[in-house]
Amino acid sequence: MSSLEDARSWLAQDPDAVTRAELEQLIAEGGPALDERFAGRLEFGTAGLRGELGAGPTRMNRVLVTQAAAGLAAYLLSKSASPSIVIGYDGRRNSEVFARDTATIMAGAGVATTLLPRHLPTPVLAFAVRHFDTSAGVMVTASHNPANDNGYKVYLGKDDHGSQIVPPADGEIAADILAVSKGSIADLPRSTDFIVADDTVLHEYVRATAAIASVAAPLTFVYSAMHGVGWETAHAVFAAAGFGEPVVVTQQIEPDAAFPTVAFPNPEEPGAMDLTFARAAEVGADIAVVNDPDADRLAVAIPSASGWRRLSGNEVGYLLGWRVAERSGPDGVLAASIVSSPALRAVAQAYRLAYEDTLTGFKWISRVPGMVFGYEEALGYLVDPEVVRDKDGISAAVEFLSLASELKAAGRTLDDHLDAFADRFGAFASSQVSLRFDDLSLIGAAMGRLRANPPAHVGSIAVDRIDDFIGGFEQYPAGDILRLHLVGGARVIVRPSGTEPKLKVYIDASSDSGTAHERRAAAEAVVAELERGMRELLA
Repeated sequence: MSSLEDARSWLAQDPDAVTRAELEQLIAEGGPALDERFAGRLEFGTAGLRGELGAGPTRMNRVLVTQAAAGLAAYLLSKSASPSIVIGYDGRRNSEVFARDTATIMAGAGVATTLLPRHLPTPVLAFAVRHFDTSAGVMVTASHNPANDNGYKVYLGKDDHGSQIVPPADGEIAADILAVSKGSIADLPRSTDFIVADDTVLHEYVRATAAIASVAAPLTFVYSAMHGVGWETAHAVFAAAGFGEPVVVTQQIEPDAAFPTVAFPNPEEPGAMDLTFARAAEVGADIAVVNDPDADRLAVAIPSASGWRRLSGNEVGYLLGWRVAERSGPDGVLAASIVSSPALRAVAQAYRLAYEDTLTGFKWISRVPGMVFGYEEALGYLVDPEVVRDKDGISAAVEFLSLASELKAAGRTLDDHLDAFADRFGAFASSQVSLRFDDLSLIGAAMGRLRANPPAHVGSIAVDRIDDFIGGFEQYPAGDILRLHLVGGARVIVRPSGTEPKLKVYIDASSDSGTAHERRAAAEAVVAELERGMRELLA
């Protein structure tokens, strides 16, 4: 069919007045804008679905989500005679609508369905999959993406223990969704015979998460929810853990789908934590913690001689990993994504623990057998795998506040602790270059150029060897990743983002010569040179 015929067919089944009006205008105008909406579909993969809200199969909308729900239901029914699912949602535009559409489709298909009582953090949904022992879970969220995005994240229970989907499940679900899309969603059976959970599941999550706390000295700490859904749950956890009342960033504490105080609702983005820094300085806080909008990520800020600064995801990750390693039994496994700092491997070696690298994403990290701690540099931390088998920004905040409390009781600071890490394990420096593209084909073209003309140097530093993951590499499945090993031990990894239109470059270096300050300076100098060189290569 032509784009016009496809659009008319889509319009006939669209139940949403907003996207119907949008599509009617596109049909009236015709041309490239209409063609783009029907040039393909949002791809269902290991991150589920994520994209901009709007009409048509290349956007997030009620038709696409209903097709996804029906396809997922078909998949679950093919695996079990009596499947079950729990569904959660955040505070973004249409999140509750998409969640309720999913619930009615699941119930109509004969899947026992539970809907969480209101918008809640992603970790609560991940917890609920295990708490209710369901076959699967769905979380409607776009996490830290721009305000006009939404997404659909799928978890599997039972033998998958509440982890996100990985191949081959993602491909099988995608095939079932495609089969559903051949017909009209108007013909799908629906039912309102689903359960809306009460607050018991939230109370159980709060109880289990607060149980990992250690309060050795009182802290003055600042909290921001980044306009997301973290505050209600985090507040309850902090109180139950004994941390007391945080000082809040008032402008960002309640859910607001417009994210009015930030350009991007991601704590990693420049300026996103400015209000947090200001509030922390105003009250003389010991530490500040920030969740992203669905509270599965954690950012930490500390005071320094030059003002407040955000710790990098790697700094938080290896400090938490060190903390877990100190109390872990001999069979514990530490894990991190391949783009995260090699520092955690050094911790594992020092404590004679096993260590495992995975591809990026907690869908891989959470599945490492025997894992007691896992992280990825993009502010994701899994500190309590028996409770939540996914990154959890609230439990990670509890663990980090516990560390800060213990250090304060001993008369030490987090800066002191970072120096102690460098003294014991070496200093590790890292940097990330993110290049945003409006045309996604340019990302593939950039990766193609690097493969066709592999660099002999990055800046002034010689390349020793290059690992290409495109066809699979060693124990890793295939991925569009290049890993450059530099003479002297530094490393550069280049890959397209899995959730945003970006090409990402991860740079790591380390030093174990001299004082903590000298080690840090040496590692940072190498990282700066490699960052300069990679920007030139990708310009």
